[in-house]
Amino acid sequence: MKKTVAFGEVLLRLSPPGNERFMQSPVLGATFGGGEANVALSLAGLGLESSFVTRLPAHAIGDAAIRTLRSEGVQTQHIVRGGDRVGIYYAEGGVHPRASTVVYDRAHSSITDLDPSAVDWDKVFVGAHWFHVSGITPALGPKPQACTYVALEAAKRAGVTVSFGVHYRAKLWSPENAQRVLRPLLSYVDIVFANEDDIRYGLGVVRSRTERSGETGSTESYRQLAERVAGEFGIQMVAMTLRERAAGSENTWSGLLYEQGSNTLFESAHYPVAVVEPIGASDAFTAGLIYAVLAGRSAERALAFAVAAGALKHTIPGDYNRVSAAEVDRLATGEASLQR
Repeated sequence: MKKTVAFGEVLLRLSPPGNERFMQSPVLGATFGGGEANVALSLAGLGLESSFVTRLPAHAIGDAAIRTLRSEGVQTQHIVRGGDRVGIYYAEGGVHPRASTVVYDRAHSSITDLDPSAVDWDKVFVGAHWFHVSGITPALGPKPQACTYVALEAAKRAGVTVSFGVHYRAKLWSPENAQRVLRPLLSYVDIVFANEDDIRYGLGVVRSRTERSGETGSTESYRQLAERVAGEFGIQMVAMTLRERAAGSENTWSGLLYEQGSNTLFESAHYPVAVVEPIGASDAFTAGLIYAVLAGRSAERALAFAVAAGALKHTIPGDYNRVSAAEVDRLATGEASLQR
């Protein structure tokens, strides 16, 4: 079984019932999630050995977060205990035309004071095949930035494949600060997950005037962006998800994968999805691609698996995916139907 490692923050998610507004009724459902944690949880569900590194307080809420990870098969032996609070985010589900809303309350959370020396990264990567982290973690402050650098250096020493989700968040930092921190990190990275805004604001890579004169959002424009990211930073693969609103709660979901070695842009099938939960689809896509690449699938087949995993995630409430590899393969190969 291939071993994967992810590093980031576990967040407590508080959401009103169904599609109610915040505090419409005096009830908030409490679950756990967070970008990198979602990837780790999804990888465990797909059948890989999944380990997660973070820092959580040594109190009841921190304990509950660890129990959630363990209950889904994620290894937690490298989690550091300390600090006073678990980061929180409030998520209000939207229904077209009302958009979903997220409010962060994660300042001074436990991970923001994680010292790089608190984790034995060389030990973490013993036997590991893959490491995943995102731009959200270094956005949390100087110590998470330093930890991300140290982790990436250790991953490279261990010969581990590294993937990085750019995930630019305007509520966490400015484009100038993001680019100052994130651009140097990419020298350690093999596979990048990003959308066009991530690439523009998080990495400072934009299309030229000639390129912008073409159709905005065309497949060719995405190829140009992916080629530029791969060429400038020495990236092996650049993966993107695409979502188009159809009608009501239905979206069309697809993905693109640029492979630098073959100079090929692969485009997936387009899935019509009924959106039960918009949060976590890109994390499910990330986990799906990691799983498929580790399984030795071609770039085209890996993309098909990743997009199918993300499509299924739209139908599952909560932050992370709860599907098996067999379920994803049935959808990716067109065999999904009533199972008896």
